Amino acid sequence: MELNNAMDSLKEDNIPKREADIDSLQQFVLDLPLANEVFFALVETTAGLVAVSEKYWQAQGLNGARIRVLVEIAKQGGAILPSVLAERIGVTKANISLLLTPLEKDGYISRAGHVRDGRKTFISLTEAGRTLLSLHLPGNRETVAGKMNRLDTNELRQLMGLLQKLDKP
Repeated sequence: MELNNAMDSLKEDNIPKREADIDSLQQFVLDLPLANEVFFALVETTAGLVAVSEKYWQAQGLNGARIRVLVEIAKQGGAILPSVLAERIGVTKANISLLLTPLEKDGYISRAGHVRDGRKTFISLTEAGRTLLSLHLPGNRETVAGKMNRLDTNELRQLMGLLQKLDKP
């Protein structure tokens, strides 16, 4: 019984300390240096813009991540190595096949052996993949531009310059 009373007393004594710890932690996460405040604002804004694009793709019955794969293949002239594709979209080589399998099943891409190195496989856009992008990219661009056009041309150029400056090593 005495042990239980002692334990209860310790727990009660710690309550103000825990509340003080939570208050100081909360204060720490709220008091951001300007660089960190801007970083988090950029992350939140980017997430909101990505959500606008994703909502468009979902309304078309499509998946934005898979469309991104198709766009990256198109940027490379219609064919790309899976390892290069994984690097370009920022996923692991293991995860790239999770994105490629449904695209191949739906007929938007095909896989073929590398001409010079039989161990490698090229991923290529099919006619159906090119048609899908041709039909839907203009609508997506228009949707995203609707948000981005809150900035005038000079502001967009300035933002692009700032983003490029941040992207430098």
